[in-house]
Order: sequence, then structure tokens, then C-alpha cells
Amino acid sequence: MTRTVRSRPRGHPDTMPEMDSLGHTCSAETLIHMLPGVIYCARVDEQWTMEYISEGCLELTGYSRDELLRNQIADFGALIHPQDRDAVRTEVMQALQEEGRFSVEYRIRHRDGEYRWVWERGAVFRSSPDGSIQLIAGHIQDATAQKEAEAAYREAERRYRTIFENAVEGIFQSTPAGRYITANPALARMLGYDSPEQLIGSTEDIGSQLYVDSRRRQEFLARIAEDGWVRNFESQAHRRDRSIIWISENVRAVRDADGNILCFEGTIEDITKRKLQEAVAQYQATHDSLTGLLNRDAFTRRLQIALANRRPDRAVAVLYVDVDQFKYVNDSLGHQLGDKYLRVIAGRLCTCVRQTDSVARQGGDEFLILLDELESREEAARIAQDILASVAEPWRANGYDIHGTCSVGISIAPSDASDADTMLRHADAAMFRAKALGRNNCRYFTENLQGVAVDRLDWIHRLRAALANGEFLLHYQPKIEILSGRVVGAEALLRWRRSDGSLASPADFIPLAEETGLIVPIGEWVLKEACRVNRAWQDAGHRPIPMAVNISAIQLERDDLVDTVTRVLDDTGLTPHYLEVEITESALMSDVTQSIRTLEQLRDLGVRSAIDDFGTGYSSLAHLKRFPVDTLKIDRSFIRDITTDRENAGIVQAIISLAHTLSLTVVAEGVETPQEYRHLSARGCDQIQGYYTGRPVPGEELVKQLHALRQS
Repeated sequence: MTRTVRSRPRGHPDTMPEMDSLGHTCSAETLIHMLPGVIYCARVDEQWTMEYISEGCLELTGYSRDELLRNQIADFGALIHPQDRDAVRTEVMQALQEEGRFSVEYRIRHRDGEYRWVWERGAVFRSSPDGSIQLIAGHIQDATAQKEAEAAYREAERRYRTIFENAVEGIFQSTPAGRYITANPALARMLGYDSPEQLIGSTEDIGSQLYVDSRRRQEFLARIAEDGWVRNFESQAHRRDRSIIWISENVRAVRDADGNILCFEGTIEDITKRKLQEAVAQYQATHDSLTGLLNRDAFTRRLQIALANRRPDRAVAVLYVDVDQFKYVNDSLGHQLGDKYLRVIAGRLCTCVRQTDSVARQGGDEFLILLDELESREEAARIAQDILASVAEPWRANGYDIHGTCSVGISIAPSDASDADTMLRHADAAMFRAKALGRNNCRYFTENLQGVAVDRLDWIHRLRAALANGEFLLHYQPKIEILSGRVVGAEALLRWRRSDGSLASPADFIPLAEETGLIVPIGEWVLKEACRVNRAWQDAGHRPIPMAVNISAIQLERDDLVDTVTRVLDDTGLTPHYLEVEITESALMSDVTQSIRTLEQLRDLGVRSAIDDFGTGYSSLAHLKRFPVDTLKIDRSFIRDITTDRENAGIVQAIISLAHTLSLTVVAEGVETPQEYRHLSARGCDQIQGYYTGRPVPGEELVKQLHALRQS
């Protein structure tokens, strides 16, 4: 509140002059009015009665000289803040006793009602030998701005200290030589120390003690020297226990007036969690989640690098590996063990290659292998043979030994191709050639396979575009009831009219659609179009008949099949019992429990179901009894030569008898001759379907047939 400096004034008089001469002395205005603040002379009494006061009083107090002299209007003592009055008087009286000077800070009330800080310096002396009159003379200056600045500085310092002590980031100052000058608690905790003092005392060389790679300190200093600062300077750092974290520094150099570096100051953030997340994201972006191998994109990038860096006397090879008959392994073991089997295969592939080679999962049951720096083609063949032998080793699961094989295609650079995409296509074509030759072998790419690779990719590309471009259409083949000769149903058969106007054979594109997964959207289109057409026929006045639609194994395995059928029926307005789904025996047998559940849900909707190609899937009688189906369709392979092949004839007779025992309708497929028709009629077959009674035709032609039958 107060600050006092006292000393005996030079030439301090023992006695005061007479009052008349005092007035003359205090009225020397010329120099006084040039001084800032107030020059005064006042009695030491209760009111501090002013005997003289300079004109600066108006600015300081809001009162004029006339108002303050001898308390004409205002009492100067009353202007002092009540809380400061005692302190001021104490300081002055102490100076009086010591016959010295005083210096004191206090607040006065301005005429506008606001308080201002002032700094007063003065001296006390007596006006007469007996001390009956005592005066003080001095100088009062406005100290408000200084006080506010001091308060702001203290507040800023308090806030900085709060931030410094409580920040989650590390804050520090360090010397160019590599020692900490200051550090906050967050930095100490980050680096594993109990306190900032312990961190500062223990760190003698930041370069060797903090950075895992000591060269980072030199890079840090080089950047500081060049730019004067570093931003987001990321490094691995040692903690006190030598564990490693990632840090990010933002630091600037503090320089003196001559530009010399005094210290570094800045912040350090622990970014270990972010770095780990980035590493996980990077791994997930470049690796297959099931096997942990590289994915196709990462493999392709490595292949591009290998081709770009290939030495003239060295070769690069791509091996395209496909696990033979994996679908049957997956179906028999279940997806969980099927995935485990793929991981086993991935591990075996890795043991067959060199450390410098790369193994990736292309997808499904296909793998890719990159062999770099080969001295000869024979090296690739040797590794391929090792792969064939390794994959063929039995794998025991659920008490059974699983004997798997694979097919391998090999493409070599520079003889076969010079870019990554072409090498992959050529290896793929060679792999398919290996499969065509009986599987469990490897084949090099040759020029005569060029068309195979291009043709396969072209088919896939065109197939994807066909659905969007509306190139698919349906033909319909009638089902004829043998006893009446009536059309009692029709099967919707998918056709693809390509952009050149030619019709593609289903045998060419259906396997590709199933392989690529396009069979799902294509199958949904077939279902919707068939139901729409059937409803349109009924609306046109034709007799309602069931429309059969083929459902693939992939569609059957999906959980949304029943929902899809329900939605299509709602959208088209077709009555459910005029829709029949045909599912092959082998597809039903892949997951019997799931198949039964799906068929039961379809039956609850009112949809009919048929087992297609019956006799080829080796289903047991027990399973057949459990399937909630309405129809058995005898596979065409048993109908062929039925009149001359006693074995086929016996099988067909057994199927018809079995179906009738289970109250199922029997349809014979592929009937092409009148002899086959009469034979089946004599054996009690219910319906036939084939070229003998009607080829697959566009909907308009089948409508004409229905119309003709109605007229007859």
C-alpha cells in the first residue's frame, strides 16, 4: 500500500520563515507549472490544509487551485481513500519525527467519483522554532497507468504460470548446448520424471538422452539455424526408463539484440497414440485382414517398384496361386474353419519363398507371389513346385485330414511383360490354363494364352456394364403337363444381348457372374423382371401359371434372399404362389440347415420351390424328406438315351417313384424326342420341359402360344 524513503534534507532549516515570506516563496510559478503532477505546500493537520498548490491539481483531482487552497471548497484530506488515510498520515508523521523525507503511494478520489493512484514524495519541516506550525511540501504524480500496468503484468504472469503448470503439452526452454533451462510438469510426466527439477537436473545432453536417433538433434539445430523455428518436428524419444514414445516439437529461437541465440523455447506433444493409429491404418490399408498378407494394391505397388528397378541381367516373376476346390472345403468345414485353412495356406506360401519376396492375398482363395532378382526362369518353377508340394500336405481339422491342392500360373518379366497390370493378367491366364489341365500343377504364360487373359478381363468388364446398360433379357420355356398337354408353367432363362447384337451363351457368363459376385444383382433383376412379366400376362387376360426363377448358391447363402423375394412380390403385385424358385441339389446340400430355414420361410410366403438338376448332388433320402419343396426336376443327363440306356431308365423310374411317395411333382428336363416323351409318360412323370414341346423364346412368342392354347 505504501512505500517510504526518508532522509534528512540538505540544508534543512532549523526554523521556518515568517508566514508572509512563506507565501512569497510558495508562489514561484514559472518553473513549477512546467512540472507534471502537483507541487504543493500543506499544513500537517487533519485536513492537510493546502497553503500552496500548483495548477496541475485540476487535472489530477478535478478541483482548481482556488477550490483546494485553504480548503475553500474541497478538503484534500477528504479526497484520500478512507482505507489509505491512516497509512499516509503514519508515513508523514514518521518522517516528521525523523526530520526526513517520505514517499508514499495511495488513492485519491477525483471529482468525477473515480479513484486514481498517486505517488507522493515530500519533506516535513517546522514553520517556527517552537514547532507550533508544521508544514509538508512535495510533489504528487498520477500513478494510475503504472499501477494498471503492474496489475496487468501480474495477471499475465499468473495466467502464464497457470498455463505453464497445468498445460497438457510439455513446455520448455533449453540451451543451444542441449540442457533444459525450464520445464513444466507435463513435460516431466511425459518423459517419465517425477518433477521438472528432476528432468532438468538429469538431462545433460538432449541430443543423446532424448532422441532415439541422435542425428535428429543435428537436424533440429540445422532447421533452427536456417528458419529460426521448427514446426511439427516429429521424432522418437526415450523416456527416463528408456521406453520409447513419439513426440512432436514446435520450437523457436530466442535471440539477443545482436541476433545471437540465447535459448530455445517451445512445446512438446506426445503423439504416440496418433502414430500407433496411423500405423494400424497404414497396415490395414496395405494388408489383408484375414491372413495378414499384403493386399492386391500393396502387392501391385511393390511389383511396379521391382519392375522399375530390375537389373538387365535379372528377371522378375509373378506367381498366381489358386487353391483348388476350396469351395467344397469351405462348404464342408464351414466358413470359420475355411478361413483358418486359408491362413494355413498363407503360412505355407511364406515358407516357400525367399525373405526378399512378397506374398499377397488377391482375394477369396487366390494368392499372389512376387519373386525379384531372379537369375533364371527355372528359379520361379522351383519355387512353384515347392508351393505345390507344401499346399498338398494334409491339414487336420475336426478329426479329418484335408488334402488340398493348388494351381499356379507364372509370368516373367521382361520376356512376358514389362508392366505390372500385364504381368498380373498373364499370370492369371496361366493359372487358368493350369486348372484346365487338371489342377495341382503350374504353367508358364505363353503367347497363345494372350487372348485368354484379355478375353477373361473383357468379359468381366462387359458383364459389369451389361446390367447398367439394360443388355440382359429373359426367354421363357414352357412346362407341359403330360396328361393334359397344357402349359402349366414356364421357366425364366437369362440371356445377354451384347452391344454388337449377338446373344452370349449363359455358360460363358454365368460362371463369371458367380465368381465376381455380380450374380447377386443380376439374379435380383431376373427375379423382378420375371415377376413383372408374369403379372403383366395375367393382367392381359391370360391364364395364370407359375413362373420359375433360378436361384444361385450364392444367393441362397445370403441372409437377405427372403427379404428380396418379399420386396419384389410387393413391388410387382404378383401373387406368391405364381412364383417358383428353382435351386440346384448341390446348392441346397452346401448348408442343409440354412437351406431348410430359407425354404420354410419362402413356403410361409406362399412361394413354391423346386429342386433343380436332381440326381447330381448326392443328397440323402433323409435330407430330401426334410426339404420343404414342391417339385423335383430330373437332370437332363438322365433323360438323354433314356430309351436305350437301362441304367438311366432305372434311375429315372426310381426318382419318379420317390417323388410321388413324398407327394412331389416330377418334371423331366431336356426332353427332345417323342420317344423320350412317351417313355416318361408311361413311367408316370408329371411334366416335361425341353425342345420337344417348346424352346426358350422371348416373352412375346410365349404369349402367342398361350393365346393360341386359350383359343383352342
